[in-house]
Amino acid sequence: MKSDVEIAQEAELEPINDIAKKLGLRQDEIEPRGDFKAKFSLEAVKKYKSKGDDHESDLILVTAMTPTRGGEGKTTVTIGLAQALWRLDEKTTLGIREPSIGPTMGIKGGAAGGGYSQVLPMEDINLHFTGDLHAITIAHNLVGAVVNNHMHRGNELNIDPRKIVWPRVMDMNDRALRNTVVGLGGRSDGMPHENSFGITASSEVMAILCLTESITELKERLSRVVVAYTHDNEPVFLEDFGCVGAMASLLKHAIKPNLVQTIEGVPALVHGGPFANIAHGTSSLISTKIGMGLSDYFITEAGFGSDLGAEKFFNVVCREGDIKPSVVVMVATVRALKRQGGVSVKDLDKEDLEALKEGLANLDKHLRNIQMFGVPVVVAINRFDDDTEEEIDYLRKLCKSIEVPHAVVEVHQKGGEGGLELAEVVMDICSEKKSNFRPLYPLNEPPKEKIYDIATKIYGAKDVVYTPRAERDLKRIIKMGFDDLPICVSKTHYSLSDDRSLRGRPKDFKVKIRRVKLNSGAGFLIPMAGDITTMPGLPKRPAALDIDIDKDGKITGLF
Repeated sequence: MKSDVEIAQEAELEPINDIAKKLGLRQDEIEPRGDFKAKFSLEAVKKYKSKGDDHESDLILVTAMTPTRGGEGKTTVTIGLAQALWRLDEKTTLGIREPSIGPTMGIKGGAAGGGYSQVLPMEDINLHFTGDLHAITIAHNLVGAVVNNHMHRGNELNIDPRKIVWPRVMDMNDRALRNTVVGLGGRSDGMPHENSFGITASSEVMAILCLTESITELKERLSRVVVAYTHDNEPVFLEDFGCVGAMASLLKHAIKPNLVQTIEGVPALVHGGPFANIAHGTSSLISTKIGMGLSDYFITEAGFGSDLGAEKFFNVVCREGDIKPSVVVMVATVRALKRQGGVSVKDLDKEDLEALKEGLANLDKHLRNIQMFGVPVVVAINRFDDDTEEEIDYLRKLCKSIEVPHAVVEVHQKGGEGGLELAEVVMDICSEKKSNFRPLYPLNEPPKEKIYDIATKIYGAKDVVYTPRAERDLKRIIKMGFDDLPICVSKTHYSLSDDRSLRGRPKDFKVKIRRVKLNSGAGFLIPMAGDITTMPGLPKRPAALDIDIDKDGKITGLF
């Protein structure tokens, strides 16, 4: 069987101008980056974002049950569904996030789909793409340099070096940089103090870029970012350093969504890359609105399970953009159900109907999570090559037993043809069932009540407990007047709980909040639950060890 990279390399791509024409775009409304990639011009961004505000297109969100380490093919299903709808002559666009190079070189590999449901050019998208993540990295680290220079030049703002809350970032998994000390070497090398690194996807600049809708708003959001506190515990904002204009200039092109194509020539918007376990986990709001303004169906995905990406999409992104999803596609797989039913990773390729049944509790909880928001949901049974007919039939019966619409998809193996059953179910739901979307909590609830709502209703916890540091964080946030912001919990994606070892549908557990970070520019609070970190590490055998390039420039080992 051909690998994903072989399939991608053998595909015949259409010129990006032809892809733009499929959406009704003029040639002067895109800025090509080579033959097969382009950015929207700023004029086109304004024009089609405005249409998206008013357009009656159907917004489809793809999410998943609790995933296994290899992922359940959510991006592949997103791409395959768009291709299936296109085959049914429905004008469709999809929007996904830009891959981070850190996980690409780590355990996950790329994030451009797989098999015959990929976005192309796959190698470019997974490796640097149009430079957006690098622009975000530089803009973010400019702040660190300016803050340290300010302190070196006399510290007029009276910043307490122990209370600088702005880390550095880089787009690589490097656990050794989680906690660092900077400024060593002598007076000419700055003021020594503790610092840390996160991955670029965790940067507040990334979150801001993905929630903003114009350069003007971008600058406004950047201005209100809290980067440090004084010796008197007063907040110091980014606008106090005078570098907001420079940051926005570095992000001039990064704010423009990227246009590419699927392996079947369906237009795809790939823009932004926040992780769902440490940020809000969806592609940019501006690309979503542009896609809605250009098509009848716009499909987007939210990272990891419904407890992370989908919950944040509903409570954060939909509020910010005033958008409402028409239907949710819940990706489920035989192997994920068996894993949640207690099967070890090494035995997932063995048939086990009893474990499949045990794992249904996890899928059922994720479905109930979606129903809390009043949005219709359909289960996409993403078939893998080692799934048996008995397992697929049994999973269909389980879906029928809980009275949820479902469809088997084989988009990895067959492209759009393998998603036609799902596409027809989605279209029927969009036309026959009204979405009664509503957020989970009101913004005027105190932060602890909002966190409690998420932990007890979405995760299934019985309570939430706070460390002394988290209590101090909340007290300061409330004093500063940011208690009306939505919540973006940072926790493991391997469990509904904050303990990655708890499988299935955990009960009688408490969520422990270690600290609460304020993202005043992005506009949300980040309670840090369990042992989650904003700087991932590499696995024992990183994916980077299998990636190579030959003398002709052909890349191998990328998936």
